[in-house]
Amino acid sequence: MTAQLDAARTYVAALLSHDGDSAPYAPGAVRYEVGLKTGFSGNHLRRSLSRGPQFRLIRAIRDEEYRVEGDEVVADYLIDAGLFGRTLVTARVHETFVIPADDPRIHRIRAEFRLVRRNNLIPRE
Repeated sequence: MTAQLDAARTYVAALLSHDGDSAPYAPGAVRYEVGLKTGFSGNHLRRSLSRGPQFRLIRAIRDEEYRVEGDEVVADYLIDAGLFGRTLVTARVHETFVIPADDPRIHRIRAEFRLVRRNNLIPRE
């Protein structure tokens, strides 16, 4: 169980550090974001995480909660994103990782998110 949690936590930390090589992806790993396939292999996910402009906007990750349910790790957290040192959006992220106990690498990610706050127009929860 600890290795599964470590894999998920390492991935979430890599969202902020942009170090895709640190994330423990299985070679055939895939990622779905809001139902759309956005990651096609472990190597693709590493490159995207390291160089993708969408990840450069992440300024902070906070309020992380994780739980293990068999071969799945469920993560809930907040992401603050913005530009030029200013947070423009806060989103609540819910990710489900398939990380088998006998192969503690990320095989699949299903990500869902919703805005919590944008330029103070959406009140914080």
